[in-house]
Amino acid sequence: MATPKSRRIFWIWWGILTVTVAGYLSAGLLLKSAAGNPWLSPARSMLLPGKTSHGHYQIELACESCHAKPFAGREALQEACVRCHGQELKDAVDKHPQSKFTDPRNAELAEKLDATLCVTCHVEHRPEITRPMGVTLAGDFCFHCHQDIAKDRPSHKGMGFDTCNSAGCHKFHDNRALYEDFLAKHIGEPAVLGRTTLPKRNFRDVAADFPGYPADRFPLKPQTVPDAPVELMKSKDAAADWLATAHARSGVNCSGCHEAETAGKQFWVRKPDHKVCATCHEPEAKGFLAGKHGMRLAEGLSPMTPGQARQPMHSKVRGTELSCTSCHGAHRFDTKKAAVEACTGCHRDGHTAAYEKSPHYALWKKELAGELPPGGGVSCASCHLPRDEYREPGGSVKRVLVQHNQNDNLRPSEKMLRPVCMSCHGLGFATDALADAKLVADNFLGKPRASIKSLDMVADRLKEIEEGRRQKNVGAKK
Repeated sequence: MATPKSRRIFWIWWGILTVTVAGYLSAGLLLKSAAGNPWLSPARSMLLPGKTSHGHYQIELACESCHAKPFAGREALQEACVRCHGQELKDAVDKHPQSKFTDPRNAELAEKLDATLCVTCHVEHRPEITRPMGVTLAGDFCFHCHQDIAKDRPSHKGMGFDTCNSAGCHKFHDNRALYEDFLAKHIGEPAVLGRTTLPKRNFRDVAADFPGYPADRFPLKPQTVPDAPVELMKSKDAAADWLATAHARSGVNCSGCHEAETAGKQFWVRKPDHKVCATCHEPEAKGFLAGKHGMRLAEGLSPMTPGQARQPMHSKVRGTELSCTSCHGAHRFDTKKAAVEACTGCHRDGHTAAYEKSPHYALWKKELAGELPPGGGVSCASCHLPRDEYREPGGSVKRVLVQHNQNDNLRPSEKMLRPVCMSCHGLGFATDALADAKLVADNFLGKPRASIKSLDMVADRLKEIEEGRRQKNVGAKK
């Protein structure tokens, strides 16, 4: 039987333990630095209300990224969504912008589906109702506004409302590759087009005229070893690597990346980070920080590592911290190596493993051997880091650069059609290929087994319109 003294000691220790645990959890919840603190981050993990989707799990402990104002409601979450994804919707020419649902004429429909808020469809911490793309709404949401579509389009008669968002049909936000006029323009295209090269990067050609380029420091004049600071001479390998790069050909020596200034004093930076790269490559760095490789850095967290990924990765690189030089190397900046080896060195999913057996890889080997012109081969980067046309806001100089947000055109996969697939393939073939899950898993080894009817439906509709015009003309002549 416990004595009064032992019971008192028990409750004292119980109180101390309770206060300690409560204080630890409170610190994890309330301190903004907790997300990046290895001692406090477990506390945040314990307080997560549910599993986070594939799009946000890397930053799930940075609660303030989305919940900037505690208990502020759905409108505050909307601000967070727009902060990260607003430009993407603008670029996509959003087919269902917020203005469509604030229009008084659509008030009745807006009551059924409050599409003015992202969280109506995209809710985190609800894994039981979350689909692969983070969408939590039922698949038949098109029905709310388009229940009478079969009256206007007899071709849609009998189609289920959970099929609208299928590959090759309609996308709620980004329908640039699937709208009727675009489909009509590309009817009858062959599987492989005559043009089979990607746009050429032109940074070196336009750098001098590009707003913000530090031409005073990097005068676009080829450099030699004597142009490099003495620190470089500690490594002949680094010197050789640097001399082979576009940096050396463009007037950028070691000090361009390794030298920084604080309070009027210059010092040597041993390992430059992505902020240094952004001095000249700001849009590329912006894309990197927006994608899965760099989004943790964008939120002030430690760098992403393959060991944190939900996709299969090679165990030997589990602890590798991802930065610009993870793919490009510290001095050589070999873009060809970054285009394939950097990807396959980390990823070991089925799609990646099948790449070396694919016809795309055969083309890539021919490019490396000089049998095809630059851009004639198909690397991992050709599809997942596509070439973008970029202009500085208010500027007139056009630049072709690599979009370093590797998730930008991945979901939904139809976003890949215009900037990537149609560089080489006809729209019909490309649409069927993306709709064939097994073909995608096999890295496009073979022909599509799927058959998307969108192009056929558009062709039939064009015939109907033409027949209507013909009959109208015949009637007018009578």
